[in-house]
Amino acid sequence: MKGTNLGEFEELVLLTIAALMSEAYSVAICDELEKQTGRSAKLGVVHAVLNRLEEKGLVKSKLGEATSTRGGKRKRYYSVTAAGKSALLKAKEVRDNLWNMIPGMSLKNI
Repeated sequence: MKGTNLGEFEELVLLTIAALMSEAYSVAICDELEKQTGRSAKLGVVHAVLNRLEEKGLVKSKLGEATSTRGGKRKRYYSVTAAGKSALLKAKEVRDNLWNMIPGMSLKNI
């Protein structure tokens, strides 16, 4: 595992994979990111992030079965590894701590 510091978009992609569970493949990830953030998620950018997350050991991928609807092509499905879950929890902890430092804006008061 190279590193576990997450950039904002890496964190969003990792969270999306965790939320989609067994349906986490690149197009579904893009669609869900756009739905949740209201921002366009380019497939090429998401692929680059998926590759980077896999290199860091935060996700793993496997090929699904070939389907006739995809012309015999197989989808690559992604899942969050234990290291990925740990990185997400650490990122959440850092954000929660920062929110709690803002007077009148702690998560407890929202």
